[in-house]
Amino acid sequence: MTWTWLIGAVLFLVLAPVIGGLIAGIDRKITARMQGRVGPPLLQPFYDVGKLFEKESVVVTTAQNFYILVYLIFIALSGALFFAGGDLLLIIFAFTLAHVFLVLGAYAAHSPYSHIGAERELIQLMAYEPMIILAAVGFYMVTNSFYVFDIAVSTVPAILYLPGVFLGFATILTIKLRKSPFDISTSHHAHQEIVKGITTEFSGSTLAQVEIAHWYENVFLLGFIYLFFAWNPVIGIIAVVVTYLAEIFVDNVTARVRWQAALKSGWLAAVLGIVNLAILAYILAYMMTGGA
Repeated sequence: MTWTWLIGAVLFLVLAPVIGGLIAGIDRKITARMQGRVGPPLLQPFYDVGKLFEKESVVVTTAQNFYILVYLIFIALSGALFFAGGDLLLIIFAFTLAHVFLVLGAYAAHSPYSHIGAERELIQLMAYEPMIILAAVGFYMVTNSFYVFDIAVSTVPAILYLPGVFLGFATILTIKLRKSPFDISTSHHAHQEIVKGITTEFSGSTLAQVEIAHWYENVFLLGFIYLFFAWNPVIGIIAVVVTYLAEIFVDNVTARVRWQAALKSGWLAAVLGIVNLAILAYILAYMMTGGA
């Protein structure tokens, strides 16, 4: 078991940036086709990050670099723990802590755009965090375990018990992938109303680390989606692909909303998850009492 966990963690740390970069390239190509453009080469995200490492990193304060490095480390750590089959609660804690360091990095820069982006990142954190925790609770109710390994090998089709939780998670997934209509703190697009928001003051290798962290994060989030369908690996992979394609479609057909709407959407998703868990708890209690 220990060796299996270690192999999963190492494979994630090595392969996630490659897979994440390819996903970003595919995302750009599909988006371009939807908009009637040819689009950049598939490997363009790797070219962009390579150029960033070659450029000078201009910073207002050196604390920015430290915060972003820690952000990258904790994002990679949360994903490594996930693919090692670790405890979901610990993984969520590390994942949340990573984004706190990203916010601190933005606040360290003396820029109004960066500060606005940091404030919106905190708003997004409040919007999606409850739903992620509810998803972990839902998996526990279905499999009696918080460990990713136990959830992944379970033969119980979690999606049948947690449809509301899945829809809620898909909603906050749009926030986490930084896609419209919820790309309010920063965006994978070239421009938004607060320039690049939380990443405005990052440049060179520091900005490259942010991009690599996003690649790690995207693979981790898609792995979370897989858990809902883990009882059948083939269906799980198809579900991950379809979900991501749906996110690209939503990104291209919706306009950015105000931060108030993004926050309300996240909480409505949480309400959907709570209702699902309440119904599931009632059904499980009814079954345990034998319908008496």
